[in-house]
Amino acid sequence: MFTSEKGVVEEWLSEFKTLPETSLQHYATNLKDKSSLVSSLYKVIQEPQSELLEPVCHQLFEFYRSGEEQLLRFTLQFLPELIWCYLAVSASRNVHSSGCIEALLLGVYNLEIVDKQGHSKVLSFTIPSLSKPSVYHEPSSIGSMALTESALSQHGLSKVVYSGPHPQREMLTAQNRFEVLTFLLLCYNAALTYMPSVSLQSLCQICSRICVCGYPRQHVRKYKGISSRIPLSSGFMVQMLTGIYFAFYNGEWDLAQKALDDIIYRAQLELYPEPLLVANAIKASLPHGAMKSSKEGTRCIQVEITPTSSRISRNAVTSMSIRGHRWKRHEQPDNNNDTTELGILVIPEISVTSVAGERTGNGEKGRTLGEIDAQHIQGVQETATDPRTESKGLPEIRRQKSVRKMMEDGISSPGRVQF
Repeated sequence: MFTSEKGVVEEWLSEFKTLPETSLQHYATNLKDKSSLVSSLYKVIQEPQSELLEPVCHQLFEFYRSGEEQLLRFTLQFLPELIWCYLAVSASRNVHSSGCIEALLLGVYNLEIVDKQGHSKVLSFTIPSLSKPSVYHEPSSIGSMALTESALSQHGLSKVVYSGPHPQREMLTAQNRFEVLTFLLLCYNAALTYMPSVSLQSLCQICSRICVCGYPRQHVRKYKGISSRIPLSSGFMVQMLTGIYFAFYNGEWDLAQKALDDIIYRAQLELYPEPLLVANAIKASLPHGAMKSSKEGTRCIQVEITPTSSRISRNAVTSMSIRGHRWKRHEQPDNNNDTTELGILVIPEISVTSVAGERTGNGEKGRTLGEIDAQHIQGVQETATDPRTESKGLPEIRRQKSVRKMMEDGISSPGRVQF
């Protein structure tokens, strides 16, 4: 560790001790922008024999218990590195050099398992039902589900899983070690959206190291340091996968890909079904190419949602559409009354036969015309017997008078035989 980095850490330690209570919020807001301080603190944590390690752990615990949200997140960003240092020291059986790190982890754990009144917390998680749509799936894309009696009885019921209450711990042992570390990693994953990129990088790196230390893949990864195998629990590996899944879509594709492969490698060796299921599901859902998402942009997991469509097509034939089509067909002759009176005869045959029978001079021609178009006139007369048309007697009489007047004046329909 360089002298300049050591001076930055010492200045940070002395600054917080003299800070008044009124300036705490302003101090917490500006603290996250000090990148040189964060990198120096990482180097202090990575050196178990450093003389600054104990005061740094003590001040990080003071940040966490202060109640200020931003100071709490500032401590949480170092949690993956603290877990790795503790496990590495425990694997080398040099427990005395990790006393301050163990005290910090126990302090954070004991603060998180109780609420502000000091009562034990009980965390609840609602398991989503596949029968209801979400941002991740739609029931129609899964296929038909058999509606059995048991399925109907459970339809709409949400399953809730409870975690807790967790007992307080005074020291970490081989029996409760991963119970405490798994809960701490759960708290870290709850604040993933506020973690900087350097913390996500640290998470991916320590996941790879923990999984391959003491195994042949350690030589492939070229990890130096300890060569002892670090025991892991299934729940702890699942919590690691949660953070890695987030890192995939927030600018750490390469490191997250390497960590995912190492977790699958270790889960296969340990024959852990839960990490294998989650890891393979993550691997199957990843896009083919690397995500080039901005590290400073909005952090989220991108999900492809199938477009929603109306259950009834616009062109579907329904009872309402059939009724509407029939009304339009019946109302069409009424809309052409004006054009008929202007000379465009839509139904001239109804009046031509009666007019031709009255006029003696053109009787032969009228009979010839009636014989030629008898079939057509009969079809038109059948359509005119519609109850809707019969109820409109006055327009029909007006149409007959107008045709008679046109015939008397010598105006003929285009395309017809002139009288």
